[in-house]
Amino acid sequence: MEKHLTLREKILENIRDAIISGSLKAGSRVSEPELAERYGISRTPIREAFRQLESEGYLTVIPRRGAVVSEFSQKDVEEFYAIKSILEGYAARCACEKLTPKELDRLQAINDRLADLASHNDVKTFFKIHNDFHDLFIKAADNEKLRELITSVVNRFQRLRLMSLSLPERMRISVQEHEKIIDAFRRKDAATAEALVGIRPPPRQMKSRSAPSWSARGGCTES
Repeated sequence: MEKHLTLREKILENIRDAIISGSLKAGSRVSEPELAERYGISRTPIREAFRQLESEGYLTVIPRRGAVVSEFSQKDVEEFYAIKSILEGYAARCACEKLTPKELDRLQAINDRLADLASHNDVKTFFKIHNDFHDLFIKAADNEKLRELITSVVNRFQRLRLMSLSLPERMRISVQEHEKIIDAFRRKDAATAEALVGIRPPPRQMKSRSAPSWSARGGCTES
């Protein structure tokens, strides 16, 4: 664990890791009292961590029962990636004529960094930098309402996105896809940029490690 992380951040990281690794199964309860005792703290920071994890799609807080690991159906996954592909694809189209040479160079630098992280299989850092790549062209689209919509959708499904990038070879493939997107941006080919950002696998490619929940071993993937 990185030394600069606060206790609250460590709690967040530990719970996220347990859910993504499968140590905490979908539907299982996450005990607030046990965590408070383990870390020697009051329940207030635990509740704050739970609220953030709920906003990211990791937990569901149920009145009088507490927090449980969220379950995602195949339908949830399909709907999320359908909406994400449409919104981000449109953002890419809008950004195509507006991205400056400096911003294009920045996209390339980000993707070069992602290539290095993929070679070291650093999924967590890759995920964070990967977000920077998408945020850059979404911001360049210069449509604040669109940006707000994308943020609200994506934040709710952070868990799915991280699991997707954890799939074998997915990080390397993502880097290759980014190169094609950057090329389309440089050529100001809006239609191609929109199509590349909006690509998503068909439902038949989705599998489930522990039905009915969607897991890191199947599902749509991140570009």
